[in-house]
Amino acid sequence: MRDAAAYYEEQAPGLGGDFLDDVERGTHWVQQFPFSWATYEGEYRRHLLRRFPYGLIYRVGSEKIFIIAVAHLRRKPGYWKSRE
Repeated sequence: MRDAAAYYEEQAPGLGGDFLDDVERGTHWVQQFPFSWATYEGEYRRHLLRRFPYGLIYRVGSEKIFIIAVAHLRRKPGYWKSRE
């Protein structure tokens, strides 16, 4: 996530902050409505960011939501699977 924000900031001043804002907004939606997004790769779910080609990959536990990755939608599919 930090690398992506740095990359976008290099492309245009303020764009990295916009990316982080989009991630924060997505995290908020996942917290508020964790079951609103379809399952993705078994027990995981994916919330797509609005402006950037990334998705929040997460799992809903009994008491917590675990965000596994902020994953680029077109690069290295499934790289996050070994994280948990």
